Amino acid sequence: MAVFPQKAKVVIVGLGGIVGASIAHHLIERGWDDIVGIDKSGIPTDIGSTAHASDFCYTTSHDFLSCWTTLYSIDFYEEMGHYARVGGLEIARVGDDGRMEEIKRKIGSAKAFGTRARLIGAAEIKEKFPLIEEHMVQGGLWDPDAGLVIPRSQTVAGKLVDQGEASGKLKAFANTPARSLVIENGRIKGVVTDRGTIEADHVVVCAGLWGRLIAEMAGEDLPVMPVDHPLTFFGPYNAFAGTGKEIGWPLLRDQGNSAYMRDTGDPKTAEGGQIEWGYYEETNPRLCHPRDILEKHEARLSPSQRDLDMEQIIVPLERAMELTPILGELGYNESHSFNGLLQVTTDGGPSMGESQKVRGLWYAVAIWVKDGPGMGKLIADWMTDGRTGIDHARIDYARFYPHQTQEKFIEDRCGEAAQKIYNPAVHPREPYATGRNVRRSPFWEREKELGGYFMELGGWERAHGYAANEHLLEKYGNRVPVRENEWDNRHFWRVSNAEQLAMSEDCGIVNLSHFAIVDVEGPDHVELMEWVCAAKIGGDGNIGRGIYTHFLDEQGMVRADLTVIRMADRCRVIDGADAGPRDFHYLRRVAEDKGFNVTITDVSEKYVTIGIWGPKARSTLQKVVEDPNGLSVENFPFAAIKPIRIAGKDLAAFRISYVGEQGWELHMAYEDGLAIWDALRSTGVMAFGVETYANSRRMEKSLRLQNADLLTEYNLLEADLARPKVKEADFSGKAKHLEYRARAHQPAMLCTLVMTDNIDAKGVARYPVGTLPVMDSESGQTLVDELGRRSFTTSIAYGPTIGKNIALAYLPWAYAQEGRKLSVEYFGQTYPVEVAAVGYKPLYDPESLKPRS
Repeated sequence: MAVFPQKAKVVIVGLGGIVGASIAHHLIERGWDDIVGIDKSGIPTDIGSTAHASDFCYTTSHDFLSCWTTLYSIDFYEEMGHYARVGGLEIARVGDDGRMEEIKRKIGSAKAFGTRARLIGAAEIKEKFPLIEEHMVQGGLWDPDAGLVIPRSQTVAGKLVDQGEASGKLKAFANTPARSLVIENGRIKGVVTDRGTIEADHVVVCAGLWGRLIAEMAGEDLPVMPVDHPLTFFGPYNAFAGTGKEIGWPLLRDQGNSAYMRDTGDPKTAEGGQIEWGYYEETNPRLCHPRDILEKHEARLSPSQRDLDMEQIIVPLERAMELTPILGELGYNESHSFNGLLQVTTDGGPSMGESQKVRGLWYAVAIWVKDGPGMGKLIADWMTDGRTGIDHARIDYARFYPHQTQEKFIEDRCGEAAQKIYNPAVHPREPYATGRNVRRSPFWEREKELGGYFMELGGWERAHGYAANEHLLEKYGNRVPVRENEWDNRHFWRVSNAEQLAMSEDCGIVNLSHFAIVDVEGPDHVELMEWVCAAKIGGDGNIGRGIYTHFLDEQGMVRADLTVIRMADRCRVIDGADAGPRDFHYLRRVAEDKGFNVTITDVSEKYVTIGIWGPKARSTLQKVVEDPNGLSVENFPFAAIKPIRIAGKDLAAFRISYVGEQGWELHMAYEDGLAIWDALRSTGVMAFGVETYANSRRMEKSLRLQNADLLTEYNLLEADLARPKVKEADFSGKAKHLEYRARAHQPAMLCTLVMTDNIDAKGVARYPVGTLPVMDSESGQTLVDELGRRSFTTSIAYGPTIGKNIALAYLPWAYAQEGRKLSVEYFGQTYPVEVAAVGYKPLYDPESLKPRS
């Protein structure tokens, strides 16, 4: 074996798995060299998930990023000669109409995200998979690109490492566990191993099941957790004897039973001559902290293969035998069956990207085989370019708040996630039951008394509506439709639409304590914000103003959407709860990289916000402020920020509106919040839920949401949020932004669509949630722009004032025409939509006169 080096540009911890090997390959492809990979056991791994993984790939997902990484990975495996594209079935049993509806929803996502899944009937399912009882199946899905990595992903990992070593750019060292990390002044400096300490500029943690233990060396944790996955084998099964195939029949998913099944091909292949049946426990998933995983010498099979108790699976296995009787006809291979450890996460996404605490330390943990090469490419691009071609907000480790990386939170949320790997279908608005009541506003008790219907975002409990306002349905019920379909109505409270209508006629207050608030102070605070913001921040004229702005990445794409309040001694960033942590860490990193002398502090829990809006907002607020005349139009212009006093408390009033009505955001110290809330409520003003703010009125105003409508795949002009003039000062992404402005037109535009008919085949009015493909009405094909970007709804909600379902979607330039007739698909049915606005043009109060009144 080669001498262990003392120095490298990159050290990969966990080279032996498919993720580590893929990252090494893609780094080399991007021009990196001097890479050292280590693994605690063999290379390729003989103890990690890659060593026992079922190795199949399905392209079906309701997440665009996941579809992209899977499609990339499938092509990657196939180009290497290691993929059997046998196709895959997902079936719904007779009587399980909910699963059939979910399959239809998956077909819609396939059309949206560019996979080729289609609906299939029971007879065709039987034709493709003769082992199934046709009379037990009502229908299903056929994914022609599903298949198996052959002979194993473990083989592919080994081959990639061999290629890397042959190139002279990678050195691999098996049986070399990382013992600790060398960190100096918040930056990675190396890795300590039993072979010695190796200095490194970058360390990438791809340690899979053991990833959290490596993160612990840096003083942080990853919100992922291993869980037992029962894998059973039955045989001998000789249907493909003599064929040399690794798999003969298509893959089969019976997700209503939380199970899957596949054959293992020719008995002469590595694991051939059997039927594999796998199951995900829905009621009592067995989680395991990495510190409790056995060492190699302690395990019967391997550390990631734990003993299986038949009691875990007997009920679903009996159901499986009814559907596919061959499982009962073959012998059970007890010695080969086991619980395979795989990883689940707290929010469905892996932990990827740079450490929150240590510069140069990167994570790529909780990635399944189907996504390994795709995620490997993203990490390599990210490390090379500082960005990825696909928006990575949903996988970025920087997205997590501190409370979301606490051990109890991780265990509880991962426990929930483990119960829903296959079944039941997860609703787009599905709330978590655990990890709740972490952050509560000072007026939470008052909201409870009002019967708040709480959901959670960023740890904050947010009432979407209030039971105390149900009486409003007597007045507005004819404008607030009853959602007859249970899926459309799930996790939605009809009263919220009535609250919106009442607010628009009178006035209401809303709890906005979920805002992420960051203070940027120090000698260079204006210079930093001028660099990261597309809008002008500097100049004395901006002191005392709130400036709506964006961060652009190096390619001029939109990475943040927020407000900067320019104060005399600092800039206060007001951000959304979802985007807040990523933007906080981005500011810290940019400040460090560019040498700005600043202090950046998260003050989200020190301040809270109340919105007061409606045509009577001014007159209502005047009843409780010490200087009522100070709120007049003449004394308090739109977009101004001024100090006011309520109930003897000092606070800042920002005259702005996210709900299209007259009013203010009121920013106050947390400890003053309850007194101010009570003073406002003493006027008789109604409290309304955040549903109006975040969804229904936002859509009527065509307001864009970061990480949904605003992505790093689209530029500021396509979102129609560019300012009329580009500021003189340089800023991140300026050169590319100017290049885009010089185009005759943009490749796509973010447009507002309205559904012109929402009645389904059963005569039920539908109110869609989730992502819908946007299609040409004549061809039925999903729209694709000149850059290959597909059209699907990025936000959708019913607007009670407009009286229609409203969606936002990027459309190719040729289709971005007001009045253009298109269609969307929802649960297998097509509905007509019309382009109501190209770019930013509100449907409600198009001239935005109300907020300025």
